[in-house]
Amino acid sequence: MAVNAPAGLSAKEIEEGCSFLFLGPERGEKGEAIAAIRRDLAARGLPAEETVFYAGETPAAAISDVLRNGSLFADTRLFIIKNIESIKEKEKEEVKLLSSCLSPPQPRTVVILVSEETRVAKSLEDPIPPRRRRIFWELFENQKTQWVRDFFRREGCRIDDEGVEAILEMVENNTEALRRECSRLVLFLGKNKTIGAADLEEWLSHSREESAFTLFSRIAWGDLSKSLESLHTLLGAKEEPVGILAGLVSSFRRLRDYQALVESGNVNDGALRQAGFSHPKARADFAEACRRYGPGGADRLLALSAEYDIRIRSGGGPLEFLLMEMFLYQIVVNKRAGGGFTGPVRR
Repeated sequence: MAVNAPAGLSAKEIEEGCSFLFLGPERGEKGEAIAAIRRDLAARGLPAEETVFYAGETPAAAISDVLRNGSLFADTRLFIIKNIESIKEKEKEEVKLLSSCLSPPQPRTVVILVSEETRVAKSLEDPIPPRRRRIFWELFENQKTQWVRDFFRREGCRIDDEGVEAILEMVENNTEALRRECSRLVLFLGKNKTIGAADLEEWLSHSREESAFTLFSRIAWGDLSKSLESLHTLLGAKEEPVGILAGLVSSFRRLRDYQALVESGNVNDGALRQAGFSHPKARADFAEACRRYGPGGADRLLALSAEYDIRIRSGGGPLEFLLMEMFLYQIVVNKRAGGGFTGPVRR
């Protein structure tokens, strides 16, 4: 698969209809690529009627029906189908239904398949030309460091090495989250100054903002009361449950990286820094989580997160709060009670 294919649209592609496959964990650049397609359509005088589906929540048959039928209100349509990895190759009927709508879709129809994974069912990938497939990889450590420095320079600020390290420790590894948190920091601290780790601590103490990463810290130490407190604060601030889960998934993936270091016997300062574990608080959190959940624990946490992501998207409404509390109970209380990790709750 091409990993750096252009996302631009030609007039012919728009007229005939075309599909894209955007994979990988880097949500910021992925969002920019989707926005570029919107701009391409608008620049040609074809603002699109936009529809978003979540595979696994909306049946493939229902998605296919909408893709095949024209719109009564718009000449141009843009469909974004997220979580496409949930449709597996073995689900032959669903794969066949959806793949038949991709090569090409209806005229003046643009379909974008989206996943944070790097592989999907081959039958969904094959109908899309290689030049319209792209994997958006997470930034390497040196790229993240430069991204943060460039951001603050554009905003008229300077940031020292310790400040950069502190930001990278507390923000998940994608430019969408980095841009959001760095923007908040600039608003709080103001411009024309050099930002260091002490400024970050001051910002955190004044803002008292909860995040998926403060929630992970409570989970790592097995504190159900504080975990629920963090969760309720986030939900009260109108954070989407699926967004909270996405942030936790980022931490669980980093826990998997930490566990790999432990299993290799390479837990020293140099190796930790190289893997992105520089801040003492983050090291303590991941070390404790590693101890609590043991070998393979991160993979089980990721599996449970995926299960609850589907349940929340399917249940919706008032069930979301209850499902998130059940999720925390599964990963905090069961472990703390000595029963070990029980795995996904099955419907």
